[in-house]
Amino acid sequence: MHEHSHGHHHDDRDHDHEGSELSPMALRVRALESILVEKGYVDPAALDVLIDTYETKIGPRNGARVVAKAWVDEEYRAWLRTDATAAIHSLGFTGRQGEHMVAVENTVEEHNLVVCTLCSCYPWPVLGLPPIWYKSAPYRSRAVIDPRGVLADFGITLPAATRIRVWDSTAETRYLVIPMRPAGTEGWDEEALARLVTRDSMIGTGLARTPEEGRA
Repeated sequence: MHEHSHGHHHDDRDHDHEGSELSPMALRVRALESILVEKGYVDPAALDVLIDTYETKIGPRNGARVVAKAWVDEEYRAWLRTDATAAIHSLGFTGRQGEHMVAVENTVEEHNLVVCTLCSCYPWPVLGLPPIWYKSAPYRSRAVIDPRGVLADFGITLPAATRIRVWDSTAETRYLVIPMRPAGTEGWDEEALARLVTRDSMIGTGLARTPEEGRA
């Protein structure tokens, strides 16, 4: 069982839709990159490492701090659920890609999954750069029609009784998933808990790390 929450209203000035022509700015960036590579000023491999760092490390650390605080602070957790934008901004994480945030919480009964079916709307202030798979057509289409299959592709198998709710990001609204806090973390401080929060767990395509995985 899954529910799809949809409410798209995109501003095409902010996004290049897959299959459409590149914008003039994107064409200029691509041309500049090609020139820099040809002249030996830029190493494509180094660029890949830099992008990966922002996708998987620097950006998601912000979101991990938000989630960890919500795990230990019931008052903040309630604030995050009712006004995620203000709660996230209170920690200093602001930006145009996160002006209207909504936090959804995973439970035993319900698992949340975030997608952007039209393009790649994504909460940069808390998750960094969107991964390539998030922008891909297969993910954007299958997340809506076969969320369990998508989760299985990521190695996640949920109980049949767990409802999967799919949230469709828009140019106005971005979502942050609060994953379930792993068992065995009673008494852990926010810093230790934040190490258990992954980028994928805040999108819904993953779960938080176990204490053993966090220590490793």
